[in-house]
Amino acid sequence: MRDSVTSPEPMPRRRVVLLGATGSIGRQACEIVERYPEHFELVGVVAGSDTAGLRAVVERFGVPRSAVVSPRDSSAPLPEGCGVGVEAACEVAALDADVVCVGIAGAAALRPTLAALDRGTDVAIATKEVLVMAGPLVRERARRSGARLLPVDSEHSALWQCLRGEDPSSVNRLLLTASGGPFRERPLATLAEVTVEEALHHPNWSMGPKITVDSATMMNKGLEIIEAHFLFDIPYARIEVVIHPPSIVHSCVEFVDGATMAQIGMPDMRVPIALALADGRRLPGVCAPAELSAQKPLEFHPVDPQRFPAPGLARRAGELGGGAPCVLNAANEAAVAAFLHGACRFTDIVPLVAETLEAAPLGDGVPQLDELVELDAWARRNVQQSVEHGADTVSV
Repeated sequence: MRDSVTSPEPMPRRRVVLLGATGSIGRQACEIVERYPEHFELVGVVAGSDTAGLRAVVERFGVPRSAVVSPRDSSAPLPEGCGVGVEAACEVAALDADVVCVGIAGAAALRPTLAALDRGTDVAIATKEVLVMAGPLVRERARRSGARLLPVDSEHSALWQCLRGEDPSSVNRLLLTASGGPFRERPLATLAEVTVEEALHHPNWSMGPKITVDSATMMNKGLEIIEAHFLFDIPYARIEVVIHPPSIVHSCVEFVDGATMAQIGMPDMRVPIALALADGRRLPGVCAPAELSAQKPLEFHPVDPQRFPAPGLARRAGELGGGAPCVLNAANEAAVAAFLHGACRFTDIVPLVAETLEAAPLGDGVPQLDELVELDAWARRNVQQSVEHGADTVSV
């Protein structure tokens, strides 16, 4: 396919550091790097726990620097010169590179992201939790060093594409689209019976377990509201979510003159990954285009707050500001982990988060990194204690 398309003007080969090299985003980023060797060179990789997977990436690309945060198997051989721990991951994130792609799951991505920003390196961010838990701090570090935040989430990449070249004052609303996950039409009375296997069966996307459960509760859309606020500096009141089951329209921007611009494409994360790694340049043949005549009708539906209370809860946390989004994120990670391990029901996830947010010891002002770490740990403990004392008694 690529040979039949005119290539763009030559682009300097970009040095890429990949955080979360063995996860869903990381594997697809590796595919992009391998497919376009004239454009990308992998100079550093970090894995969360998959030592064997990290070693395979290092050997496949000849990556000179690597680290694993918390090895799952202590007996598995590390790549030569591989560091271990968060500080080692931060050292790799701070390498001399053109872009650091952040795909480490959850709050563990925060410190390496800050290390990359402090180095002045642009960050292609796929881990929405970084901006959710520490949006003001992340933006301040980026401003101080001159680094930029490039969105990789398909929804935020779509907004980025729709906003390029537009006057910010012309934006009326950002519209984040949501598939509705696997339970959009399931009877509410049966949601308490949802199994882990059912929750991990997304109708459109192939993702990691945590984000797939977030999609089923629609907490991912709540987190994306907060992320969009910090990425595009738009007030929460002007960021909306609509359910769009086919996942062909990835998000829309509504302008003050009544026009709405949408980004359309197949549900394929390689497009936003490639766009961010290439600093907004479009590479030929990343994936097949959406054949519009073959697609289902582009239906849209409002979000039912009874079925999906998570987006409203996240909006509330964002509007509270301070440490509230950090608590929301940590509580959600802990509650999802409890569900995945069979310690609570699917319908307990959002109530556990709401209970934790309500009880959180939120101070005044913008919390600094050490305060965020403490709040994160407190929220996780609170969820764990609630689960141990019987999560089935929690209600919203």
